[in-house]
Amino acid sequence: MVSVYRWRLAPDGLATRRQLRALGLRPGGQDVAAQLERPRRRRGALVAYLYRIDRAKPVRPMTPARAAALEVAMRARRICPNCRTDVGYCVPRSLGMCVPCSDIESAA
Repeated sequence: MVSVYRWRLAPDGLATRRQLRALGLRPGGQDVAAQLERPRRRRGALVAYLYRIDRAKPVRPMTPARAAALEVAMRARRICPNCRTDVGYCVPRSLGMCVPCSDIESAA
């Protein structure tokens, strides 16, 4: 059974994934140690999973192969499928094309 804490009342020594990452750590295969809940009025509570900091492992270093694969993936996200140009930013998924192509299409 996982311990459940109210928002901002978790004990020291526990952290979320983002907090671990800010410390240069990762969960490292450990199970969730506790759960943090923030109640909301009209919907279900927000939930954050907490991991023990003392069991966390350091983040794996970036290798040249991983850096190259990341560059290829990011380049693919910058290419507009409509005009086939590298627009210099990630193409918004909501538009499905770069902003200039979207403006031309919406004006037509």
